[in-house]
Amino acid sequence: MVSPGCSIGHVLLTIAMPAFALELIAHDVQEVVCSQGLSECTVKDESPIALPGRKNNAVDIRDLKAQVKLCCEDGAMCPLCLVIDMLLSIQLSRANSRTGQRAASVKVCYTPSSLPICKRVEFTVNRETLAQQNKAHLSLVIKKPQGVSFSSRVQVSVHPTKQRHLIGELVVPSLDEVCVSDLQEHIKECNAPRLNSIVHQARKLVQLEVVGRNSSLLDRMCLQYERNGRCQPWCSMTVPLFSVTPCTCFQIWWDEGDQRSRRSVSCPFGDRAGVFQRTVWENVTMSVVQGQMTSAGSMLLWSLSAPCRLEGEVWPCHRTQGATESWCEETKGLRQQLSNGTWRQNSKGLWEIQGAFEGINLQLSPCAMVKVKERKNELGPFCYNNTSRWRWPLLVFALALLICSAVLLHYLLHDEVKGWARRWYYDKCVKAGTRHVVLLSPPDADDVVSRLMCGLGSLLCDRGFSVSVDQWSRTEQGSSGPLPWLHSQLLQVERLGGRVILVLTGKARERTEEWTHQQQQQQQQQHTEAKGKVQDKGLTRITSPYSDVFTASLSCVKADKQLGRARERFLLVDFESHPAHHPCHKKHLPELFRGLPLFHLPSQRRALLYDLARGRGKGSGGRKRTEPLQKQPTAGDDERRRRDVFVGKKQKQKARTKEKTTN
Repeated sequence: MVSPGCSIGHVLLTIAMPAFALELIAHDVQEVVCSQGLSECTVKDESPIALPGRKNNAVDIRDLKAQVKLCCEDGAMCPLCLVIDMLLSIQLSRANSRTGQRAASVKVCYTPSSLPICKRVEFTVNRETLAQQNKAHLSLVIKKPQGVSFSSRVQVSVHPTKQRHLIGELVVPSLDEVCVSDLQEHIKECNAPRLNSIVHQARKLVQLEVVGRNSSLLDRMCLQYERNGRCQPWCSMTVPLFSVTPCTCFQIWWDEGDQRSRRSVSCPFGDRAGVFQRTVWENVTMSVVQGQMTSAGSMLLWSLSAPCRLEGEVWPCHRTQGATESWCEETKGLRQQLSNGTWRQNSKGLWEIQGAFEGINLQLSPCAMVKVKERKNELGPFCYNNTSRWRWPLLVFALALLICSAVLLHYLLHDEVKGWARRWYYDKCVKAGTRHVVLLSPPDADDVVSRLMCGLGSLLCDRGFSVSVDQWSRTEQGSSGPLPWLHSQLLQVERLGGRVILVLTGKARERTEEWTHQQQQQQQQQHTEAKGKVQDKGLTRITSPYSDVFTASLSCVKADKQLGRARERFLLVDFESHPAHHPCHKKHLPELFRGLPLFHLPSQRRALLYDLARGRGKGSGGRKRTEPLQKQPTAGDDERRRRDVFVGKKQKQKARTKEKTTN
């Protein structure tokens, strides 16, 4: 309740008044504020369909004003508040004749979406204080109004009123407007990191620094040219100096798990355009090609690309004999402004604009020149080369060069090509169906991951592999258990040759780390019990590691890793739609999986199939050859063979001479 002597202007505390009229008021402001002549002001919730009471007959609302403000506490964030000011007209003749007072009320409703939310303000009218004016002011402050947020549209209506169109409507400012003002420090939704840049001329790079309230969270960042350009992920805190331009911008935000914070956009090099403008000029490229007009005339099509959008003009020209390479005579009357065209960003991130010059004589070797704003010299000339007369001679020369190169390579690399052909023939002739592939699901295999695994299993079956998926063998696992079923599959892999594929997800990585930690605890427990220093009573029992097939496979990976053959039997795959880690902030694989081959699907599907096709042979750790390779004779072998023949002849001659002497 407010005493009659209070006024609205003394209660609302205005701290700042930005351009979009969003003010700060004290959080402890009263919920309802009444002017002189009104007392015992209270507010309560009201149903939207409640009928007006008889006490409202003496009040008529003549004016309405609705605003959205920020209710602030010391050292805390400022939530939104809805402030509704009303001008009341009161009939004094209906007041109580003895006391000079009368009870009255007004109903206020605001509609943030489809359903209205209503409040009823009840008060007492004092006849003596209203005798001169018959008017009073009433202000209602609704803290944290339900459904009202930034960028929302709110409609306010009041009752009783004799004016049919007395409805207030307002639009709450957007975060893009609020978070670039001085109010961003008071608004929770504006919590976004800021970026500082330091230019190191000696090191030829720009160092980036992230500042903000949530320095404990990881930050994400992307780089773009121009504020409306396409933003590409950027994972480094340094930028090479040769790639920095005046229009280079960064978007940065906190990584809050599934819920990302608001992004802040920083273009720190715009005020130093003179320093980095040379980078833009050095990366301007232009191409000119021939075009055909509908009237059978010729035109010159041009396309200009640069890291930033440019202001300037382009015009056609042609060279004359004896002129310098940089001189080009302008074709008058055909200049075009770069700002009049439409700039588009290509796949390389460069801004590109295109145009055409009509009625150009292509026999004069036409060119194009560019004059960029704030640059003294022109860029160019960029010329069109009429190469039609050289096309066939160049084609014949290239064909002859290709034939000569093939013959030369055949004589120089005869043995290498022969060995490559032998290996290729061997890989193609080995039947892939003799190899066995075991596909194991991650612990958190949902419907999407299950469908992806079934698709991978079907693909391997179509390629001729013998495939066993744990999801297809639930009955066998239920009867024998996960670990015996897995050992039977490993025997198949050992007998037929093949691999065990582990599907890696975030949950699989966590399960592996937990399993490794449990193994370490179990080893410590066994070591402690062996020494007899700690009683068994106080130790925590480790749960069985064979609760599912994936967990059971971890012990097999560990055993093979100790024997040095884990790479020959196991490999990892992850689906790019369900990655195990973020592409910029890669976490290391669990220690148990380090050293195993990892394939990302579907981008590396061909590499996976190739690795499985050329994998282990039957019953051995390496590739098994279909027939033994014979050693090829060398020049040294021929020399030794001739020496052995010569020595043999000498020995035979000595034997004959000795035999004759004896006889």
